[in-house]
Amino acid sequence: VQLQASGGGLVQPGGSLRLSCAASGRIISLNGMGWYRQAPGKQRELVAAIATGGTTNYADSVKGRFTISRGNDKNTVYLQMNSLKPGDTAVYYCHVDRPTYYTDSGDPVAAAHAWGQGTLVTVSS
Repeated sequence: VQLQASGGGLVQPGGSLRLSCAASGRIISLNGMGWYRQAPGKQRELVAAIATGGTTNYADSVKGRFTISRGNDKNTVYLQMNSLKPGDTAVYYCHVDRPTYYTDSGDPVAAAHAWGQGTLVTVSS
């Protein structure tokens, strides 16, 4: 499974950005999807997650400002970020929980995780 994230960039405090992450490959199923972030000198932390059934979970620091959603195909996840603060500056990583997929040789694989390459969000005036 490959995850391609996009949508990061430079934004002023109070501004908005929308991150997208598309999963591709010979996917059988994906479970929960989410976004993590890692700021310089800090550990990677969960920002938001969405389960297959639609249940969402947010870090306290982003509640009321960020919204996670999933595309109709269930293979895409979005993060709408509003009222951005300098403290939101980080590399944002897309994550998939327990993906199952076929290898090139047609064998089914159940993985523990899949990660995207990260997209940088910088909030600064």
